Amino acid sequence: MNNQWVDWSKTTRSKDYRGSGSFSTFLIIGPVCFFLGILFASFPYDFPLLWTSDPIAPSYLDNLETHLRFMHQSPPLIARMLHIIVFVGFLGFFTKLFRPSEANILFDGGSLILYVIGAGVYISNIVTGMRAASQPGGLAARHSTITPKIHEGPISGQTVLGREDSLRVLSASHVILALVLVGVLVLQAGQWYAESKEADEWFKMDKEAAERRAAGGGGGGGQGGKKKM
Repeated sequence: MNNQWVDWSKTTRSKDYRGSGSFSTFLIIGPVCFFLGILFASFPYDFPLLWTSDPIAPSYLDNLETHLRFMHQSPPLIARMLHIIVFVGFLGFFTKLFRPSEANILFDGGSLILYVIGAGVYISNIVTGMRAASQPGGLAARHSTITPKIHEGPISGQTVLGREDSLRVLSASHVILALVLVGVLVLQAGQWYAESKEADEWFKMDKEAAERRAAGGGGGGGQGGKKKM
């Protein structure tokens, strides 16, 4: 058992247990909250595309593309700082999952899976959408020259993803990424709650054991005094 990756003998009371109060948890929660703040800043742009039935004005799409182009064409230092913060989160997960306990596997392992999914959504959808918006002419020029894709099968026809649909997919990717990051925070909060409940159970057990020892010691003293008399 000691040679396995998981240390099954480790509990929340172990000295080397890295739980919700460790510095590794800060390395996880900090980047997650940072990314949620960035997504919240984009929420005013995403809301009309996803949760309103009003017609979308072309000027709004132009403003959104300008915003995406400005973010994608920012100085390289901005992208490097963003990627460093991403890897800080991974560092926190790898630190907590080094010789992990069962609790680390359940909570931190699940959080790491969600974090990897979020990184995949960022790379595959969000970066691709911003790169397309940064092309000369933006999404409008891109979709004016694109050739329709013909699908042959039970449902045949031509499929063309328009400018508004592309921006809607990007906005939906923002929402998916936000939900994934919130899931990481929920699992980390669940770890804190489980640790607090377990600490309460340990406290009750220690208190009952101390009371039993005190009662046993008092009774033995009384019998010894009676025998002496």
